[in-house]
Amino acid sequence: MAFEGLSDKLAAAFKKMRSRGVLKEADVREAMREVRMALLEADVNYKVAKEFTNTVTERAIGAKVMESLSPSQMVIKIVNEELTALMGGEAAPLAHSNRPPCIIMMCGLQGSGKTTHSAKLAKMLRSKGHRPLLVACDVYRPAAIDQLKVVGEQAGTPVFEMGQGDPVKIAEKAVAHARDHGNDYLILDTAGRLHIDETLMTELKNIKATVAPQEILLVVDAMTGQDAVNVASSFNEALGITGVMLTKLDGDTRGGAALSVRAVTGCPIKFAGTGEKLDALEVFHPDRMASRILNMGDVLTFIERAQEQVDEKEAEELARKMQENKFDLNDLLDQFRQIKKMGNLKEMLGMIPGISKQIKDMDIDDRMIDRTEAIILSMTAKERRNPDIINPSRKRRIAAGCGMKVEDVNRLLKQYRQMKDMMKQMKKMSSGKNGKRFRGMPGGMNLAGMPGMPKGFGF
Repeated sequence: MAFEGLSDKLAAAFKKMRSRGVLKEADVREAMREVRMALLEADVNYKVAKEFTNTVTERAIGAKVMESLSPSQMVIKIVNEELTALMGGEAAPLAHSNRPPCIIMMCGLQGSGKTTHSAKLAKMLRSKGHRPLLVACDVYRPAAIDQLKVVGEQAGTPVFEMGQGDPVKIAEKAVAHARDHGNDYLILDTAGRLHIDETLMTELKNIKATVAPQEILLVVDAMTGQDAVNVASSFNEALGITGVMLTKLDGDTRGGAALSVRAVTGCPIKFAGTGEKLDALEVFHPDRMASRILNMGDVLTFIERAQEQVDEKEAEELARKMQENKFDLNDLLDQFRQIKKMGNLKEMLGMIPGISKQIKDMDIDDRMIDRTEAIILSMTAKERRNPDIINPSRKRRIAAGCGMKVEDVNRLLKQYRQMKDMMKQMKKMSSGKNGKRFRGMPGGMNLAGMPGMPKGFGF
């Protein structure tokens, strides 16, 4: 995952500080030297890393320690605030137009993921009630138009194309088409090159001059490290980009681009691609990313993902069943499926404060939800409604039917009974209206019981 190496090194530096009851100036400077080395190893721009640690050092040495914090906690608080500021301070909203369509011009080098992320952005806009239109302005790359059609269909978004024509005229015609058909966002998928050249920049400048986009988003592959910052600087000088979309932040990347691009170009990071699926696009929140880097979790993003995937009526029905203690294995299956929709399980759990360290070295397999589904689906409808009837012979049949072991079936049934006991206790302790705590949040389960989850894990 992105920033994993940086997070580990920062944690080691802060651990040394916590071991000292009183922090002296020399202790702070020593810790900041380690922080600077960690930033440089994460591929953060040298000038950015130096200015960052200088600022933190000045603030930490001159800071008055709050009564509720230890000296080391105060330094960590300052580092968190400065990391947030380094990445832009707050989320930068996407532009809108009083005279639709709002034109978004996607640009970047070939292979950065422009086409896929154009569709991701279109899908995100559709989920918020907008009517986006994708435009095929990449007329050079083989099959680029066909690719945009495919991902556009997956995103439920129409694609405007005129074949291998002039990209400037295509963009101009697309604007007129969008106005005639009521599309409020127009996303231009422009051509890229393997490197920055005059021909590419001239074409992009001509498109900009013709349609006057409200947003010029640069799509940058986070795995290119420091080169991503150089690319962003070049495009910004030529086009005046309004924002950056970082891709592959879920990959094995050191993350230096995310910490450098805002400081070097002055352009905010507006979105982050966190996976291959079309719904794996997030609004970039600097404060939340800083918390992730410092192993403080990211509860808000966790909750937002849950709310996006949970059906309100299903949540209310589940809350009612929990209150009446009528929760069965069909409901458990629905819960696991909703968790599966939220994305990579290890990444999701890492957003919960206190859990990220616990799962760091664990091999958490996303397929364990599939295995749990297989066990439940191997049961008869009667067994799912009433698990108490599942005797040893039934367990053997269920295990054989799903290719699992009887021990796996036993673990799942034990987990289910634990959940039922927990619900009984909560019913005794709370009034009926408190059952709403379950609404909008899949789970309430101990993941330790899932086949494939490392032993001893649970929360």
